[in-house]
Amino acid sequence: MAFPEFFEQAPRIAVHDALARLLGASDDGRIEYGYADAVKLAGHSCPTVAGAWLMVRAALQALYRGQLPERGGVRVDMAEAEDAGTTGVVAQVFTLITGAAAGNGFQGVGGRFSRHNLLRHGAGGSGTARFTRTDSGAAVEVGMDLSGVPADVPLRPLLASALADDASDATRAEFARVWQGRVRRLLLEHADDPAVIQVRPLT
Repeated sequence: MAFPEFFEQAPRIAVHDALARLLGASDDGRIEYGYADAVKLAGHSCPTVAGAWLMVRAALQALYRGQLPERGGVRVDMAEAEDAGTTGVVAQVFTLITGAAAGNGFQGVGGRFSRHNLLRHGAGGSGTARFTRTDSGAAVEVGMDLSGVPADVPLRPLLASALADDASDATRAEFARVWQGRVRRLLLEHADDPAVIQVRPLT
């Protein structure tokens, strides 16, 4: 498997997971994720997956301000219903990094480290999701606006050509190149762009 080179250049996210330390998965509890981990989870790379990656990164940066975020220590309230648009894909990326899970999540050990019911849907709000620290109650709302990160050329005609039964390898490769070009710019040029990745403190 060969991922595009820019996957490794994209911002990485490090967290501390006390459960991982307790159970010996990490000797100091530190876990570091790369964008490729989100791609493996989703099964594809697209602006939605990349945007979710940058939103959770921005939310944790705002909540922990230079400290290592605590995986399992954040509640995530998605604005829309679970089956609305790309909400499910975005929520899965959020779960990967934060550990926050719905009712089917890990229920803990000895009354600690529970992750279930930390992810909820249909909470409303003006953004994509609200992130709340369970220890302090500090909260932020995150959203994204990808209109400022267009593709090099119109994607719809390229997609139609690439999906055709008789599409050539060259046609499909060109579509993939343009598609991932937009993802690349989002991750490498707009990771800290407040007009694209939006964070609003709530407390």
